[in-house]
Amino acid sequence: MKRVIVELIEKMGGRFSSELGIDLEGGSGEIFKWFLASLLFGARIGQDIAVRTYREFEKRGVLSPNRITETGWDGLVEILDEGGYARYDFKTATKLLEIMEYLNSRYGGDLDRLHAQARDSKDLETRLLGFKGVGPVTVNIFLRELRGIWGKADSLPSDLALLVARNLGIVGQERGESALAVLKKVWEEGKVTRAKFSDLEAALVRLGKDFCRRSGCDYCIMRECCTKKG
Repeated sequence: MKRVIVELIEKMGGRFSSELGIDLEGGSGEIFKWFLASLLFGARIGQDIAVRTYREFEKRGVLSPNRITETGWDGLVEILDEGGYARYDFKTATKLLEIMEYLNSRYGGDLDRLHAQARDSKDLETRLLGFKGVGPVTVNIFLRELRGIWGKADSLPSDLALLVARNLGIVGQERGESALAVLKKVWEEGKVTRAKFSDLEAALVRLGKDFCRRSGCDYCIMRECCTKKG
C-alpha cells in the first residue's frame, strides 16, 4: 500500500497550496492566500482557470482582506476577467467583497482568530459556512490542506477522494469518520517520508478529477493499481 500511495503522489502531485507556492506553516497571511485560492477552486470552473486567476491576484499584490477591499468591485472584475473568470466575474467580485467585509467585522480580518474561536472541527466548518457564498466544497478544499496545521482542521474526506481511495484499495466501504480513520491508519503505517497526509488527500482528488470522474480507466496513470480495472 505504501508503494501505491507514493506512486500516486509522485504521479499526480500533492497539495494544491504547495503548487501555488503558498506555505501554510508561514502564518495567517499565507493561510489567507490559501483561503482566497480555495474560493476560486470552489467555483464551477476549470482548475487551470482557478490557478491562472490566483496568479493574477498574486501578480497585482491583492492577497489580503484589506487589499481586496481596496481594489473594489471594478478592480476585482478586471482581475477575474484577466484570469478567465468572465462567466462568473460580477457574481464572484460581489462575493469576495462580502466575504472580506464579514471576515473583517467578525474576526478582525484574521482567519487564525476564526480557528481559535471554534470549539472543535465541526464548529470550525460551521463558522466557515457562515461566510455568504462559501459552501461545503470550498470549506472541504480549504480545510483539507490545513489538516495538521490547524489543530481543529479535521474534516471528512470528500466523496471524490473516497471514491478514488476505494478504487485503489486504500479503503473499503467505510464512510464518514470510519473512512477517515482507515485513511489515517494506512498513512501512518506506510511511514511515507517527504509528504503529508494532506498530500495524499489532494492526490486522490487530482486523480478523481482527471480520470475517475471522467471514466478514464483505459488511460488512467494508476490503472495497474486500480481494483476496478477490466
